[in-house]
Amino acid sequence: MFLIVAFLTRVALLVQARHDVVWNPSLLAAFFWGVLYDLGAAAWASLPLTLLLAALPAQFFDWAWARWLAALGAFAIFYALIFGTVSEWTFWEEFGVRFNFIAVDYLVYTTEVVGNIRESYNLPAILAGVGAGSALGLWLLARSGWPQQWFAAANEPAGRRWKAAALWLAAAIAFGLVQDDTRLPAFKNNFNREIGKNGLWALFAAFKNNILDYEQFYKTLPIDEAFAQVQAKLAVDGSTLLRPGERDTLRYVKNDGGSELRPNVVQITVESLSADFVSLFNHASKLTPNLEALARHSLVFENFYATGTRTDRGMEALTLSLPPTPGRSMIKRPANENMFTLGSVFRAKGYETAFIYGGFGYFDNMNYFFGANGYRVIDRNAVAKSDITFANVWGACDEDLYRWTMREADAAFTAGKPFHFFVMTTSNHRPYTFPEGKIDLPSKISGRAGAVKYTDFAIGQFLRDAEAKPWFKNTVFVIVADHCASSAGRAELPVQNYHIPLFIYAPGGQIAPGRIKALTSQVDYAPTLLGLLNWSYVSRFFGHDVRRTPPENTRALIGNYQKLGHLEHGHFVVLRPQRGANSYTVDLANGALSPAPRDEANENAAIGYYQSANYLYEHRLYNAVTADELARFTAEGEKRATKNTGQTAPLSK
Repeated sequence: MFLIVAFLTRVALLVQARHDVVWNPSLLAAFFWGVLYDLGAAAWASLPLTLLLAALPAQFFDWAWARWLAALGAFAIFYALIFGTVSEWTFWEEFGVRFNFIAVDYLVYTTEVVGNIRESYNLPAILAGVGAGSALGLWLLARSGWPQQWFAAANEPAGRRWKAAALWLAAAIAFGLVQDDTRLPAFKNNFNREIGKNGLWALFAAFKNNILDYEQFYKTLPIDEAFAQVQAKLAVDGSTLLRPGERDTLRYVKNDGGSELRPNVVQITVESLSADFVSLFNHASKLTPNLEALARHSLVFENFYATGTRTDRGMEALTLSLPPTPGRSMIKRPANENMFTLGSVFRAKGYETAFIYGGFGYFDNMNYFFGANGYRVIDRNAVAKSDITFANVWGACDEDLYRWTMREADAAFTAGKPFHFFVMTTSNHRPYTFPEGKIDLPSKISGRAGAVKYTDFAIGQFLRDAEAKPWFKNTVFVIVADHCASSAGRAELPVQNYHIPLFIYAPGGQIAPGRIKALTSQVDYAPTLLGLLNWSYVSRFFGHDVRRTPPENTRALIGNYQKLGHLEHGHFVVLRPQRGANSYTVDLANGALSPAPRDEANENAAIGYYQSANYLYEHRLYNAVTADELARFTAEGEKRATKNTGQTAPLSK
């Protein structure tokens, strides 16, 4: 039963992905590998039933009620298998992959996920359809005559049944020892590769590998060489290494462009805002008129890329300026307190910092991470119910969130404190519901398009309302996405599906409008923002101030929970488990990847970034700088920077 349903599931997903797969012999290979994974998953899935049947008394199924119980059990098994197929279909529709790390997280946060399913789909109809399919399967099973053979076999002596169970157990263990989804060959088309997986097996593999040990699974260098690689890269923006030759990224960033600017900074991190939704990047899109207008008065980053595929990855990069190390993001890992963050730099300059979120911040461990790193937390639990005019399972609508933000800004201004707010939206998320009457598209039934247009509307309304505030002219507004709406693609890391917008708008003229064409990713956001404010500061960031980085040294770090990418001057290196590495050339105009010969220098650069980031986390060295250290490191940095006057990298346009 398991094998039949697994095969039909694979066929169904192939039909759904018919325009994305490559129709060549690799599909036959995918189905061949799929059968192997199906066999392994089937062996494990049926193991509890095998052991139960071996333990039952020999005459158990002579009782009529026992046979009815067996029929009920068979119906439940059919129901679970078909429900799994429906779940895989909807998961593939959303993410273009079999069950993975995202599905594991969804099993943890059942309140949001079950609520999302109820609000997004006609659940009674789906469950009834699964029930009808299960009843049909049970009827066909009964007509086959197989149950009678099984009941007869159950009357065999216990010793013989236990021997059969022992063989089944051995087979399951053997499959578990030799099979791993990382052993699946690297297909040229990632959709073909995903077709070859088994959803249940992939789900458990993702659960087991939620934190992948870099040293065990990935290519490495001697650790001091890894740090030498990354330190050489970090110094290209003219910053001064404070611990050259040591296992640290500590350096001093000196800006000599005049007085430091001290505006408020409101960073609006927009859920799933792909660059393709914004008319500036996709002229066919008509969903973002407010962002289009804002772009004319903003500093726009034209080649800005997300580091990952989840909100927690975006938060990690935007706050910590860290590469996306394998497994879980730092937001959800243990020992993520008191880290070096953008907020720690702002607080060192006397700012108030806050994390403002429309949903419940326990999701993805957001509240704990931000609270343990010095941010005041305002989420849906922190406001009165009367302060929410519209909400779905993911959170209050964007207009409500911006009203809370406005209130917090007013309070900080009244207290005479400059402020930096990390604002995280939720409206552009399935089930795509929002207040009716705000835009010319209906809630929910217009899908993602309506959610994007509402998100754009709410940003425009927020900025118009903020114009009346006394703090408006002294505030820098940042509009940035956490990740793209979809990261699936034919390539193992489809670069074009990581392209996101970044607008920096300063109505008071502190930051001039313009365009930055240099290759940039989310890890570069924090140092570039601080450079625009003309701040000199002590840093542990892995990112660059892209304006001070020579064009040939700009790069982007992107990845998912297993594959780690490093893109520099058109050369893309992808590190993967089992110590693998692939090299490509990239056409950023269309995201096309072409296999390329191994480039040892770029490969070592990629290893340097990811290995050293992993080392700093594991050894708890990526820490915020204390007040005493700040004074000492600043004095040391100023002294060294003075010696190096004239060697600072030029500002790039």
